[in-house]
Amino acid sequence: MKFPEKKSLLRSSIHLVLVYALSLFVSCDKGGGSSSDLNQTTGNKTETNGSAESNGSAESNGSAQWWQEKQDKGDDKEKLRIAFVTNQIADFWNIAKAGCRDAAKDLGIEIEVKMPPERSATLQKQIVEDLLNSGIEGIAISPLDADNQTPWLNSIAKKLPLITHDSDAPQSNRRAYVGMDNYKAGRMCGQLVKEALPDGGGVILFIGGMGQDNSKHRRQGVIDELFDRKRPEKLDTNNYDLDLEKVLDSGKYQIIRTILADGQSAKAKAADSINAYPEMKAMVGLFEYNPPGCYKALEQADKLGQIKIIGFDENDVTLQGIKDGTITGTIVQDPYQYGYQSAVILKSLLEGTKLEKVFIDIPPRKVVRKATKEGEVDIDEYWADLKAKKAG
Repeated sequence: MKFPEKKSLLRSSIHLVLVYALSLFVSCDKGGGSSSDLNQTTGNKTETNGSAESNGSAESNGSAQWWQEKQDKGDDKEKLRIAFVTNQIADFWNIAKAGCRDAAKDLGIEIEVKMPPERSATLQKQIVEDLLNSGIEGIAISPLDADNQTPWLNSIAKKLPLITHDSDAPQSNRRAYVGMDNYKAGRMCGQLVKEALPDGGGVILFIGGMGQDNSKHRRQGVIDELFDRKRPEKLDTNNYDLDLEKVLDSGKYQIIRTILADGQSAKAKAADSINAYPEMKAMVGLFEYNPPGCYKALEQADKLGQIKIIGFDENDVTLQGIKDGTITGTIVQDPYQYGYQSAVILKSLLEGTKLEKVFIDIPPRKVVRKATKEGEVDIDEYWADLKAKKAG
């Protein structure tokens, strides 16, 4: 009687083995793992047409789809990490940051935007050193003092792809420069001064600093335009009018002096000049924060309209002044493209692509209340486009 019991036990054992073997076969057919394993990896349910599938075939198809999407997106690879370093904090750079933001999405890379809290070459250097220690793979920088920073920039260029933007360091080993012809932009600003003061008069220039190449070229462009000088064959800062306190007189126009004024002192320096130089007919702000400083000082002195304002860049105060008719116009760069194109170039360099040109020229534009000439942009059109870019 015990034999049948053993036979029954044997049959049960064989049945269990067959069931187990069959389950392994089905599991292998699914791709070697259960749906719960994939969910832990991706953090999502395997879905098809928006609903989770429960049968084996659907799970298998979902797994294959997930893996193919992962390969297509490159999720198994680390993204390139690059940095965009400015020369200080300003709304100008927030626009460039928007360009970096959009480039990061379009190119599938990571971009760290770093802004020194003040105009300091020492702080800028510390930011870059920290980025290097963090494993950053490429850097775009706006040098604060190109002449004195060149040896340091060369040491960075030995370690990774380095490019400049906004302000160049032409004697360094940077791979490219993204920006505009600042001398040409300065001459365009001088043309606006001529329109504001057709009969001539005294002008004071306000600028954040003179250590950068873009500052020197921009300022000289204004002077040469007002004095009807020809453009030099070669832009050599050693031949520029660099004495900031010297009165320059063409007979029709006088550059009374150039005043250094950063973001914190822009309004105060402008207010002082209103009292100190009664012969001043126009204030020219060459950095983003200078025109708003001039505007607020004149508004406080109740002299808006009596002394003309010509600006640079696209601060909201400047743009509103143009719209209201209290500011003649402004010369704008395209900081959005500075950010975007810097990312494009660094990605190309990191991928081994040879650059076709070293200077990526992003032309300046005149923004005026009502565009009537070639090269001018209507304030409403420009401002609407700018707001759209900043909003993303």
